[in-house]
Amino acid sequence: MPASTPVIELKDIQKTYRTSANVETQALKGVSMSVHRGEFVAIMGSSGSGKSSLMSIIGLLDRHFEGTYELDGQDITELSDNDLAEVRSQSIGFIFQQFNLLKRTTVLENVLLPTTYKSSSDDEHRALQAIKQVGLEKYINNHTNQLSGGQMQRVAIARALIMNPSILLADEPTGNLDHATAHEIMELFKAINRQGTTIVLITHEDDIAEYAGRKLSLYDGQFKKETTR
Repeated sequence: MPASTPVIELKDIQKTYRTSANVETQALKGVSMSVHRGEFVAIMGSSGSGKSSLMSIIGLLDRHFEGTYELDGQDITELSDNDLAEVRSQSIGFIFQQFNLLKRTTVLENVLLPTTYKSSSDDEHRALQAIKQVGLEKYINNHTNQLSGGQMQRVAIARALIMNPSILLADEPTGNLDHATAHEIMELFKAINRQGTTIVLITHEDDIAEYAGRKLSLYDGQFKKETTR
């Protein structure tokens, strides 16, 4: 059963972009949503629907919006930039369509990247555990350019897991993968979710969204439909 207090709670989020010519475009038009701990939620929408703007706000990458956002019960608008960066690094793991791996470096070195600015004695142990969790223990010393697309996405997932985040945000994580590999990656997300990690997924593909327990459809900056399995 969901906890009584959502881990993510957005109320009436509005996001407006202004060009140098002072032309305004409203990307989000009063979006409200709650995500409880341990949920797997998919946000669906076509290009221009506002889903990338929403993900940036959820991920604490954009604080220039109207409305309220509480993360674990704390209003994030009250936090300084340094505090936001700390919360982001400790609580949220990011996975993107582009794998964003460093070339000519090993799987282990890539997974260790989030520990660069805040290292501890067990960093390598946690990296090895994350690599094992995504099934790449045989490739620890391989360079990323020796891996397939699916394997590179697994490295990116392991890198997101090393700080033991309570939330994973995945933005079109299967967009660069073939059909079979995409579904392998989604099975991995399901396994991670079963272990208690909250997952918010952005996708425009119906079959990928089916892996989530709840689907929210975003149209022109507003939620228009919600489906729960």
